[in-house]
Amino acid sequence: MDTEKQHIRYAFGNASSHYDDFAHLQRMAGQALVKLSNIQTLSGRVLDVGCGTGFLTGMLQQLSVDTELLALDLALPMLQKARQNLPGNVLYLCADAELLPLQNGVVDHVFSNLAVQWCRNLVQVLAEFQRVLKSGHSLCFSTFGPETLFELKQAWAKIDHYRHVNDFYSVEQLKHFLIQGGWRDIQVEHKTYQLAYSSVWMLMRELKGLGANYVHVGRTEHLTGKSKLQQLQNHYPCSGHSDSISASYEVIWVSARVA
Repeated sequence: MDTEKQHIRYAFGNASSHYDDFAHLQRMAGQALVKLSNIQTLSGRVLDVGCGTGFLTGMLQQLSVDTELLALDLALPMLQKARQNLPGNVLYLCADAELLPLQNGVVDHVFSNLAVQWCRNLVQVLAEFQRVLKSGHSLCFSTFGPETLFELKQAWAKIDHYRHVNDFYSVEQLKHFLIQGGWRDIQVEHKTYQLAYSSVWMLMRELKGLGANYVHVGRTEHLTGKSKLQQLQNHYPCSGHSDSISASYEVIWVSARVA
């Protein structure tokens, strides 16, 4: 495993014990994903990629009829937390989404909620989903779009030239990857959520609590100390409320089928 993936695994593993305290948006996105999938019941083998502490896996359990449910995550502590949270018989896999430990054409449904954006090679991830899915079967996933945390990006840009916030694929880019990959029945929806925080410090605390403070290649190793946080607070775009700031999260939901 390369150094970047080790950093990601560490960030999310370290967040596992308190992830659920901060994962309000992740739960909303997961609920919307299940609703938008328009699947009333699940059967066969169902794979949840990037299961985290098991929220989406638990929702899939409720839809399951005679299902073998597989929960996969890169971070072992997340899987251990999911095992604590979930009743019933779930098979847990500690593995990389870019190299799924499954044979070809053995999965009936693949789900993934706000996880694939942490993979460096999304084209490879989509190819792996396609490889393990049976012909004609479905993929449903959510990811972040480019409007995510744009206020934080603006504030950092006024302080230094380092990269502090990840870039995310747009709706158009995701559609392109899917079309080029030969997927069919592609449906894409997106929505931008505005969440309020009492301060920049609370926003940064939540990102760290989710393990989502990791920045891909190009990240700075400079620590975010009190002076930098005060600068961020000073430069952060005004939300219109003197006692709070707002942060944008663009969530994109995708459904498609293997040809």
